[in-house]
Amino acid sequence: MGGARTALFNWLFARRYEGQFLLRVEDTDKARGTEESTRAIFEGMRWLGLDWDEEVVHQGDNVARHRADAERMLANGHAYRCFCTAAELDERRKAAEAGGGAFKYDRRCDRLDPTEVQQRLAVGAPSVVRFRVPEGTTGWTDLVHGEISFPNKDIEDFVVLRTDATPIYNLAVVSDDIAMRITVVMRGDDHISNTPKQVMLYRALGAELPQFAHLPMILGADGKKLSKRHGATAVADWQHEGILPQAMVNFLALLGWSPGGDFAEVMTLDELIAKFNADGLLKKASIFDVKKLEWMNGQHLARMPIERLEPLVTAILLQEGLATVPELAALDDRYRRALEILRTRVRSVTDLAMQVPTYLRVSYDESAVTKAWSTVADAIHVVDLAHETVSAASWDPQAIEHSLRAVAEAQGLAVGRVLGPIRMALTGSVSSPSISEVMQILGRDESLSRLGQAKSFLAGRRA
Repeated sequence: MGGARTALFNWLFARRYEGQFLLRVEDTDKARGTEESTRAIFEGMRWLGLDWDEEVVHQGDNVARHRADAERMLANGHAYRCFCTAAELDERRKAAEAGGGAFKYDRRCDRLDPTEVQQRLAVGAPSVVRFRVPEGTTGWTDLVHGEISFPNKDIEDFVVLRTDATPIYNLAVVSDDIAMRITVVMRGDDHISNTPKQVMLYRALGAELPQFAHLPMILGADGKKLSKRHGATAVADWQHEGILPQAMVNFLALLGWSPGGDFAEVMTLDELIAKFNADGLLKKASIFDVKKLEWMNGQHLARMPIERLEPLVTAILLQEGLATVPELAALDDRYRRALEILRTRVRSVTDLAMQVPTYLRVSYDESAVTKAWSTVADAIHVVDLAHETVSAASWDPQAIEHSLRAVAEAQGLAVGRVLGPIRMALTGSVSSPSISEVMQILGRDESLSRLGQAKSFLAGRRA
């Protein structure tokens, strides 16, 4: 979720200012990068509608350039070879901790004579390349947090190239940013500690700094780091929960950004692009609220053009075996009427699909029958009354419901004791939208047919 939100902010910023949004897969760390995680990134981006400019860059293809940049820094004095082994460094670290201090590399290899360095390399002694941290401070103006600076004395000479000549993350991203002419880097604020090292590398390689924007974390409702227990799955997985991509984009955009002033929370993609700017980026962490996401989804569901919504619902109905293609095709406008009315009452496409079968066909569940038609004679009387009213009246579902309510009052019956049995007859359920809306979906002929079917069913129960 955090990665998707960060990608979205970069995308909105690029589209707002007519820049280019570039996608790079940082796959130099083979232990962390997997085909599955990379595929999830692409699926999430495509589902959200975040298109990218130019070809995707795979960082692993640029290792030769990363090495060349490390060699350049060796040549210009910004880096040096270090032959200290992992075991030696671990021993010194333990000694420092035992003495109550913090370990920091002591630059002993930086003091080696150049001739000795060449001799060690000639015999194949393994080495890393370390960056020589200068004195002073390193800072930048962050688009979110303003001025940030670090004392260089707190940063040890860090490794940029491993013993196998593969680049460390900080060198790889700086080398690629320079080659790709990156001017804005928006990322999570867990990268702030990396940034002074990267600023030093930009300067050592003679490149201008991009603008940095470090976005606060997204937290769960309990204020803790977002994890799977909060629903933090891959972003594209939410489509299987009935979430619309435009709703997810809208929701993510407001996690860490505000357009300022009084604004409508429900926004289209074009509206988000038009309003997005760095001034609205927030400094404090955002809360991932599933209920807010569901509410946002309901808002977009209610506003979505029906011709775009229908295929999504149809796919679920067919996949779950709740309807067939011929069945849907034979319903004329009833299917779309159902979608128009029911979508204002649900918060996900899945929930909407689950309610549609009631309007395709009617069946009676025994527990619902027992509850709604507890007294068969009373139920027959009410259903007869409804059938007569619908048959005699002009087709106006609201007027018909009003008439049924008036009859209930005239006969001294509670409205629920009249509308409940009718609802059961029309939907086979004890709960539904209003009777007038149900009739509006079904139409006159189907409403009469279902009332007649209920009469026959009840007659059989009485016998």
